[in-house]
Amino acid sequence: MIILGIIMLIIVLSAMCWLLFNLAVFALPLFAAVSVGLATTDTGAGPNGAIFLGLLAGIATLTAGQMVFTLVPSTLVRVAVAGLFAIPAAIAGYHATHGLAALAIPAEGWRQAFALFGAGAISLTALARLALPRGAGFRATPSDARLSGQ
Repeated sequence: MIILGIIMLIIVLSAMCWLLFNLAVFALPLFAAVSVGLATTDTGAGPNGAIFLGLLAGIATLTAGQMVFTLVPSTLVRVAVAGLFAIPAAIAGYHATHGLAALAIPAEGWRQAFALFGAGAISLTALARLALPRGAGFRATPSDARLSGQ
């Protein structure tokens, strides 16, 4: 029974880490969606209006960030947008890694070290996912397909 528990713990922790890495780029749009939803609720729009406007704000934030990051040639603007997406992802990664480390590591110093490492890894993952175009194998122009041999 103990072995089954250890195996299940490893599976669950692996699934949580996989979700954290896959959803890292959505930390800023989620923050925007929740903020707009709460602000809309405070104005008296009701739950339906808050959900609709929150979803709209989240989608607009993600779309605008990806468009600016991929279309604007200015390096300074791209770095600023990348920072806007990476900072909330780093904060979420820090707290998630610290919470997972608290399950297994008794020393606070080591928990902090793992949490800082996790924050860095999650923010770099968010940067990488933001920089990649949508869809695996996407070819923007026919010349890209010729260069890759397809």
